[in-house]
Order: sequence, then structure tokens, then C-alpha cells
Amino acid sequence: MGGVTMKIYGTTILCLRYNDGVAIGGDGQVTFDDKVMKSKAVKIRKIHNDSILTGFAGAAADALALFERFEAKIEEFSGNLPRAAVELAKDWRTDKYLQKLEALLAVADKNHSLIISGTGEVVEPDDGILTIGSGGPYALAAARALISMKPKMTAEQIVRKALAIAADICVYTNENITVESIK
Repeated sequence: MGGVTMKIYGTTILCLRYNDGVAIGGDGQVTFDDKVMKSKAVKIRKIHNDSILTGFAGAAADALALFERFEAKIEEFSGNLPRAAVELAKDWRTDKYLQKLEALLAVADKNHSLIISGTGEVVEPDDGILTIGSGGPYALAAARALISMKPKMTAEQIVRKALAIAADICVYTNENITVESIK
């Protein structure tokens, strides 16, 4: 009998540009197969003198390894988010160790919001909304619906509300939400 393989789920990250603000939020759930192992994980961070927002989804150790590499790229390129993202994506695609990592990064500063993937993609959404993780499609739909109503809410408030809606729908998303923002 072979080793046991467990799938790691349980992340929803939403990044949103709205009016003059940028916010990123994430739920706190970490799930192994069909068991909730942690409910208060923090999967988002501010880096580079609190000028860049980051969030990660995927296998926890893989995501943290990629986050550390991304932070080093940000420092190497003096906070130039697009350049750091492209350089990380190049490394991720060509480095044999990094290729095995199963994670995604969502990153944003005042001017850009990007998803960085292990297949070498760096994607900037047209509408300023990006999501990653299990509950991402639910959070994306909720954020778009909220914005369509032209609310008198901040980006941070919309992120919090959209993630709460996603938590009501997705079993891999919970209501222990952490949100960070920059203006």
C-alpha cells in the first residue's frame, strides 16, 4: 500500500480596486481533504513598507515559499511590482524546484493588481477585481454584483462583504476574514 495523499483546499482571496482604494482579503480556512484543520489562518500581507498587498492560495508550504521569493524580487526591483511579478513568473517556470510548487499569488499596489501563476502567467484583470482559491468564483461574482449597485462603500468594505457571501456558498471558505488596504 502506497503513501497517503491529502489535498489541501480552503483559501479564498479577493483583491479589489474601487474608487481610490485597493483592498485584499482572505478567509481563514485551511482544509485537508474533507477536514477543517485550521480556521484562523492569515493568508494576506502587506510588504515593502506597506505599499504592496499580497495574498496566496494553494498548498501552504508552497505558497509561503513563493511568497518569500516574491518578497525578495520586490526588494531586488525596488518595489516595481510588474517587474518583480514577471521575474518571479520566469523563475517559477524555469526552476525545477519551483515548478513543483502548487500555489498562486495575488498582488497589488496603487497602480496594478496581478495574479502570478506557476505556468509563467502574470495576469492583470480588466475590471480591477481578481480572485484566487476555492471560493474565488463566488467572491468574484459577489464583488461584481456589489459594485454594479454603485454602493457608497470602500474597497475594504466590499471585499469583506463579498468574502462573507462566498463563505455562505463555498464549503472551503469561512467567515474568519482578514482585510488589508492601501490608498
